[in-house]
Amino acid sequence: MVNKLKFSSCSHIRSDLGTDLNFGKMKHCHTWGFHSFNGVLVIGPLLLLFLVAIGSGYFYNINSLSEPIVHENANGTNELSGDCNVFVGNWVPDESYPLYNASECPFAEQGFSCLANGREDKEYLKWRWKPRNCEIPRFDVQEILEKLRGKRIVFVGDSLSRTQWESMICMLMTGVEDKKSVYEVKGRKITRQIRHLQVRFSSFDFTVEFYRSIFLVQPGAPPKRSPKRIKKALMLDKLDDISKEWIQSDILIFNTGHWWNPTKLFELGWYFQIDGKMKLGMTINGAFKKALATWKSWLEKKVNTDRTRVFFRTFEATHWSDGSRDKCDVTQLPWSETNGKDESVFSDMIIDTVRNVSNPVTLLHVTPMGAYRSDAHVGTWSDNPSVPDCSHYCVPGVPDMWNEVLFAFLFSDQQYQIG
Repeated sequence: MVNKLKFSSCSHIRSDLGTDLNFGKMKHCHTWGFHSFNGVLVIGPLLLLFLVAIGSGYFYNINSLSEPIVHENANGTNELSGDCNVFVGNWVPDESYPLYNASECPFAEQGFSCLANGREDKEYLKWRWKPRNCEIPRFDVQEILEKLRGKRIVFVGDSLSRTQWESMICMLMTGVEDKKSVYEVKGRKITRQIRHLQVRFSSFDFTVEFYRSIFLVQPGAPPKRSPKRIKKALMLDKLDDISKEWIQSDILIFNTGHWWNPTKLFELGWYFQIDGKMKLGMTINGAFKKALATWKSWLEKKVNTDRTRVFFRTFEATHWSDGSRDKCDVTQLPWSETNGKDESVFSDMIIDTVRNVSNPVTLLHVTPMGAYRSDAHVGTWSDNPSVPDCSHYCVPGVPDMWNEVLFAFLFSDQQYQIG
């Protein structure tokens, strides 16, 4: 008698963190087997050949599905497929990182250079973001430098934007032979308060700029006879007065969010204003939504997206140990779970706004990526160790991956679809 052919399946198997440090899930795996090999002998030659052919085709398909969904376009460059959501994935160990040495990059701010500030463990530098269904093309500095020739890249936002700006410059400088050919146009040093920094790569004729606009909308003096507690008015219906300088750019990247909290706003005397009138009862979430609507209107009216490629980065995950932002426990390894850090009301509002913009805008939904990275924050390894920091990330570190994703979108024709 022929023994039964056995089919079994498994789904939702969580990988072993201790074995492969892969924080994802494997779904829908299938195994085929025979209870007894002796039973095959009575099946008959033709049936046996049929089963072999079917099995070979099955395993061929399984192997092809496990390959990265990356293909080459007519120019031979890597292109992410339309099935790829680069923001769904996990961090995997990679000894080829970091991409640069911050101590050799004059644009790496001392406050973000954790190794230079005494951090001894280096495990946090050895991780790469791996999307679930595809691969992000490896950073090829010479290829990127050539593709950026003649371009103007502009970052707009808060200090998390400045971190990505610094990261990009340091990444690109690794491919420049004459380091002196990369310089800040007006000789300015990086400070926390400076409104505009412009670094020129003269050998390749492009600039990478940063505009400090922490709210994106315009701050100003409060109306006359306002309550004494009001020191500044945040005009939610007017974009920042330096926005006219962002327009003539080739690549424009926005972020905001980390100043939208009671400590940075109300405790410092910042309150909201619309149409010249103070809105003292307005919530921070309501104000943030109004500010995004103002940004959306400005973008649709002022920016020529046939020339300018626009990106908006979602809220960057923080890992404070308590609500007061006084305690910051930086771990040695990434978290194995997101622990809710992949969710943000600010990110949700950014996503909703980008969804409804009539102009093309690419969303950089980095919130889930950063949710695991409790190991990658500045902590006490800054230029002011008495003030812990679980908001900013060390450089090199997570901001480098933001730039790798950015380059993938820029040079692969990939359009990220929300949902």
